[in-house]
Amino acid sequence: MATFSSPHCPSSSSSFYSSYSSESRNGNLGLVKISSISKKSAQKISVSKRQARNNPNSNVVRMQDGAVATKITPVEGDIKSVETLKDGILSATSQESNDLSGFDVKKDESTVSITVVGASGDLAKKKIFPALFALYYEDCLPKHFTIYGYSRSKMTDDELRTMVSKTLTCRIDKRENCGEKMEEFLQRCFYQSGQYDSRDHFAELDKNLRRHEAGKIANRLFYLSIPPNIFIDAVRCASSSASSANGWTRVIVEKPFGRDSESSAALTKGLKQYLKEDQIFRIDHYLGKELVENLSVLRFSNLIFEPLWSRQYIRNVQLIFSEDFGTEGRGGYFDHYGIIRDIMQNHLLQILALFAMETPVSLDAEDIRNEKVKVLRSMRPLQLDDVVVGQYQSHTRGGVTYPGYTEDKTVPKDSVTPTFAAAALFIDNARWDGVPFLMKAGKALHNRRAEIRVQFRHVPGNLYGRNLHGTKLDQSTNELVIRVQPDEAIYLKINNKVPGLGMRLDRSTLNLHYAARYAKEIPDAYERLLLDAVEGERRLFIRSDELDAAWSLFTPLLKELEQKKVNPENYPYGSRGPVGAHYLAAKYNVQWGDVSLEE
Repeated sequence: MATFSSPHCPSSSSSFYSSYSSESRNGNLGLVKISSISKKSAQKISVSKRQARNNPNSNVVRMQDGAVATKITPVEGDIKSVETLKDGILSATSQESNDLSGFDVKKDESTVSITVVGASGDLAKKKIFPALFALYYEDCLPKHFTIYGYSRSKMTDDELRTMVSKTLTCRIDKRENCGEKMEEFLQRCFYQSGQYDSRDHFAELDKNLRRHEAGKIANRLFYLSIPPNIFIDAVRCASSSASSANGWTRVIVEKPFGRDSESSAALTKGLKQYLKEDQIFRIDHYLGKELVENLSVLRFSNLIFEPLWSRQYIRNVQLIFSEDFGTEGRGGYFDHYGIIRDIMQNHLLQILALFAMETPVSLDAEDIRNEKVKVLRSMRPLQLDDVVVGQYQSHTRGGVTYPGYTEDKTVPKDSVTPTFAAAALFIDNARWDGVPFLMKAGKALHNRRAEIRVQFRHVPGNLYGRNLHGTKLDQSTNELVIRVQPDEAIYLKINNKVPGLGMRLDRSTLNLHYAARYAKEIPDAYERLLLDAVEGERRLFIRSDELDAAWSLFTPLLKELEQKKVNPENYPYGSRGPVGAHYLAAKYNVQWGDVSLEE
């Protein structure tokens, strides 16, 4: 299958797919659909075959949202330009791909304006602006683009540039022109002060954007880096006063997407008063992590894994998230949501859905998201008996005293909000029936990690069972570990003979360590997701029905925890978490993989 990408911007893993449909000779439109993550694609091209035959200069390209984008210049002397385009796309051969070279999509006629709403906040400064600069540094942004910061703070363009410049870094392998690139990028950044609920202020933003767009086809992307309680106000004002008149308008929405099923549905309903579903990009930055995106590649492009990916061979799956720090003065936000809403209901559940889904029809965004929704709808709602919650308390280690959660001045002294949770989930379908999916997430633990651990079943009648080091069954099983962060890696634990005259077996590791294998720095998740949003690739964003299915699993549990005011089990700051998590795993004859002596 052919892939078309920018000669500068590296192609990412989004699929290229094409389809062609046409009516009979009545002059109806033949549709050619191209989706790719490269900046020269992610378009739907509508070409009138009658116009192509009668007037080669009238071929029209329409962007995804319906705006006329450019004209296609046919290959000189070729009166069947549309057929040539069709043949070039549908064929993967290099010769046929070269036929596309005659079609010059003039990007000079369109521009992209990216507005960071909430530009003075930490997320914008630490993640969004650095990610946009990284995309510019890698030549992944369109030729014509403008970046606007929008927030309530009073600031000039130069003050914004000074603020942004403090967080920008260049790729390790391309530092020679770093300063020049930074200066070029900063000159594309501007600032507009305004209220989030003011149509007049957004109208002023629109006026400034149009000045930079200079009559080109205007595509606009709004990144809502603001609290969720003002999402709808900002969307209403942006939609009515600052949306594009002749191009596409898209909005990136940051989590949390509500606190439960009801608030999430209300938020979705409010957004859809002003936006269509395909304009809303609900971002979960964990879906942009390199190892998470590699999940489908690992499974569907390696013959050795897919046959094993079922209850027949897999004993349990563990999804583990841990941070080695507490709330540290930011407990106000966290206390309103807790670890289950903050991590488990979105990050870990999204990874689980990608891991467990059936083979999609294609790599098209909708096909992948359809399979994820099927997984979520097949899962049992969580029961309180299958959940353990904890809260970290003060602990002194190495002469240093670390404060407990309720000692944070921004947290109520009587708070029972969990800072740790472990849960056992089940998927009631033919592939995964009876396999426990164990989740664990917590703050102020002994290390920082995010990983997927797949523990396989024991070898029936193992001939070498007595020769294995130790007697625990868990030490004799194979385990596949996908370390999402930090120090990304994929490794497989196997049983192997220890060199020597005797017959003693040990567990060894086949390790793909990304830093050792790949010299190139791994892009930040926000870079990938921002690029996908600019190009209209929705595969790594969350659809509304997917969000509904996710909340339906956790809402009953969350309500029960709050109504019963379940007291979390205390655990010391810097420990491995509450003891109850180990009893939960033992209930299903499982040992947490991250607490073994090997780890």
